[in-house]
Amino acid sequence: MKTSELQKILTQGEDSRHQFKANITNVNALAAEFVAFGNAEGGYLLIGINDDGSMAGLTPEDIQRLNQLVSNAASQSVRPPINPFTENLSLPEGMIMVVKVERGISKPYMDNQGVIWVKSGADKRKVTAREELQRMYQSAALLHADETPVAGSRVEDLDSAYFDTFLQKAFEESLAEQAIELGQLLENMNLMRDGCLNISALLLFGKQPQFRLPTFIVKAVFFPGNSIDALEYLDSQDISGRLAEVFQQSLSFVMRNLHHRQAGQSVNSLGQLEVPRIVFEELLANALIHRDYFISAPVRLLIFKNRIEIISPGHLPNNLTIANIKRGNSNIRNPVLASFATRLLPYRGLGSGISRALKAWSQIEFEDDREGNQFKVTIFRDLANNEVQ
Repeated sequence: MKTSELQKILTQGEDSRHQFKANITNVNALAAEFVAFGNAEGGYLLIGINDDGSMAGLTPEDIQRLNQLVSNAASQSVRPPINPFTENLSLPEGMIMVVKVERGISKPYMDNQGVIWVKSGADKRKVTAREELQRMYQSAALLHADETPVAGSRVEDLDSAYFDTFLQKAFEESLAEQAIELGQLLENMNLMRDGCLNISALLLFGKQPQFRLPTFIVKAVFFPGNSIDALEYLDSQDISGRLAEVFQQSLSFVMRNLHHRQAGQSVNSLGQLEVPRIVFEELLANALIHRDYFISAPVRLLIFKNRIEIISPGHLPNNLTIANIKRGNSNIRNPVLASFATRLLPYRGLGSGISRALKAWSQIEFEDDREGNQFKVTIFRDLANNEVQ
């Protein structure tokens, strides 16, 4: 680290990626800092710096002791072990040690007491909430929300006629032709475990999915202006049902509330939709399939005068970025749901949906809100040609 870079960090103060310590003598305290950085986006621990950014300085003896402490903490007091990088800087006021911890690839990390720490602003905190723990295991691909059994559910919650139709279309075999009983078939298809249907089974084939999963709906609102604070709305709908039904009703909500333009067609023509239909087919399918089902919240579909917003619970998973998804990269958060969706929705599962939407309509922005734990797509409307037919 260059001196100029260090000075900039000290001037700006502590944040989620930079922690100051005058000195450290306790291996458990050091391990907790490593765990928090590893479970977040990584960062730098600057030892020899007071909390206010002033120099405390370290002696050569401190440096020698700290090197051993860092090694012990990283290998023996962090599970799984990590590999921090240390750098010693000699300044007029004394020496400091810079310890760099990379963003972890084997989350969740914990200390030798089994405590999971995460960053909370410039500080750290213990993880105690069940949903947060689930999301951390999810990010490590150790747990998938769509495979979670739904307590109290059973085979009778399945719409067997609808499921039978799916089997015939997808596999050209009816339910009656199966050589095994229904419960075993559902387990074989990763839709059931220990007698309970999972989230995928209910969302895809349930009689009334929202009876047991009441928050997994789409809340759609059409506002008269450009602000969500409006006291009135032009159209509103809570969209529930099976995944395919929710998709179709959400698409219909958008279609009926967008403008058509004549675009040189005859007076009796329906005209062209101001934003191509395929844009919403791709983006709504993505929102329903890739949202985070560990978060008990609906997808929000908001139509304003100048834009349409689709807001999904959960930020992009793992190392995915907006630049990645624009290039067609994908990381399937809900593998069971995605595997069935290719047969029920206009979804291909190839990571091409975002590229296809952008090709049809370039005026789309994406926001990966990691603090708010949500992903927002904004489709800007064609205001210059909103000629209603």
